[in-house]
Amino acid sequence: MSDIDLNTIQTAKVIDARGSACPGPLLEAKKGIGTVSINQTIEVLSGDASTKTDLPRWANKVGHEYLGTIEAEGYDRIFITRKK
Repeated sequence: MSDIDLNTIQTAKVIDARGSACPGPLLEAKKGIGTVSINQTIEVLSGDASTKTDLPRWANKVGHEYLGTIEAEGYDRIFITRKK
């Protein structure tokens, strides 16, 4: 994980998966990361608690960079940078 201030990060795409339960947010993230360029960052909004652990695990497994999570009002903001 990096020491970037997540509140000031420029994201290439925001994926709002707040209405879907697991594995919805993960599937949305997989779809969304393919639409941005390498080294661009996506932000996934999710109200599903397991997404907080699923997305970092997926990002590490497939070679993307998990930057961190910000807890918002009733949902999480998860940041992932495309690395390949």
